[in-house]
Amino acid sequence: MDLLYENELIYGRLLTVDQSHLIERYNRALTAFGFKATKLKTFEIDRTGFSPEIAAELKDASYLDPNGVNRRFIILTPDQATLPVVHTQFSNTSQLMYEFFNSNARAINALTIKDVIYGEIEDSVSVVNDIEDLLSINQVEFRVLSAENVMGQAAELRLLVDRLQNEPNTWRDNDVLNRMVELAKVTGDIRENSLVPDKVVFRHKAFWTSHFGGIYIFVDDNTTTVIGDPAAPGFRRSRPWQVNYISIKDADQVFQFLSSTGRIELPRASWVEQSGYLENRGEMIIRHLIQTLEPERNLTGIDRIWLQTWIHANASLINHDGTWPFLNAVKREIAQTGQINLSEIDPVRRFLVVRALPRHPDAWLVNQLISDFVPWDFLSRYVFNKQGFYADYTKWSPTYQEHVVDKLKTTYLKDKEGLRKRLYGLTS
Repeated sequence: MDLLYENELIYGRLLTVDQSHLIERYNRALTAFGFKATKLKTFEIDRTGFSPEIAAELKDASYLDPNGVNRRFIILTPDQATLPVVHTQFSNTSQLMYEFFNSNARAINALTIKDVIYGEIEDSVSVVNDIEDLLSINQVEFRVLSAENVMGQAAELRLLVDRLQNEPNTWRDNDVLNRMVELAKVTGDIRENSLVPDKVVFRHKAFWTSHFGGIYIFVDDNTTTVIGDPAAPGFRRSRPWQVNYISIKDADQVFQFLSSTGRIELPRASWVEQSGYLENRGEMIIRHLIQTLEPERNLTGIDRIWLQTWIHANASLINHDGTWPFLNAVKREIAQTGQINLSEIDPVRRFLVVRALPRHPDAWLVNQLISDFVPWDFLSRYVFNKQGFYADYTKWSPTYQEHVVDKLKTTYLKDKEGLRKRLYGLTS
């Protein structure tokens, strides 16, 4: 993983914490969670406050994620809102944190001037034992604390201000007035600065969780759909009257669900030809086949001419796999008719030629699910399914690892937004 770290493909774009007062505040949150204060003079954090360096020091990669639920957070600065989330067991942790930052910007801005904000994203369950526990998570509540209790003192000051305004003789009470002065020294003018988050409850929408080997949960108006391994405890037994269960091994049912609920964009000339989507898939499968046949082959600096030569020389292998000829046939059909009939195509191969409907709120999650059926497309795996990508990466030869890193650096990292818009139609 060192190569990924050196090229900012893992733990990239984090915030460096090296100022003594911020380290001191982080330590207050750590000790409040029951951990020893860090001795590090510098470390990096993500949107939730998770630090790879702190995790290594504590020998606990889940120090902010005990039992995989009720995720903890540590907020030192409003700047964390723009950071990624690099360690989580729920795909929507990042979105929930972003909504919390966005909905409580004034309070977070004011509080972090003097204090550290920490707490938990509380679910309705404390541990996940089966599917029912996941289905029970309908909403989450941010339980928010601050080390110096600035929020508590602001609330106390608010009550005293209300007394002063509503009880005629309160202004004669020197103890009350002196206490208000002491509190104001800490909180500042609470009439101007909001020091208590306004919104702390958020809906738990569609998500993926790493529990039970990976479970997808999609929520529609009349039903909830669970996609995962049938061996997961509670699969098809929890709430069968309201939950639709689909085995992730059943490509046909998964595809039919995504199609019938309007979550995928079927192959049409209108987007396929201008996006280069099928061309990218083709390039990915050829690179995968090269790696399979010649795992130690150095692919640095190869160009399209070299690839074309390799394709001609290994036509038998390529035809046996069938993916490359299939993609070329689809391109020809779309060029001639503008579309393709997927009903006659093997269910697994349908995932090669579709993408999530860009405007659907579940687009990122759907693209992650699609990538599970196209694991050799390391680009889409990295963009939408980093846990899957990192697991794949450990199985590759060092030579192929170097090639993938180089390819991601010169394509995705060079222009993330541009590539996501071009290939997947995403604008955010």
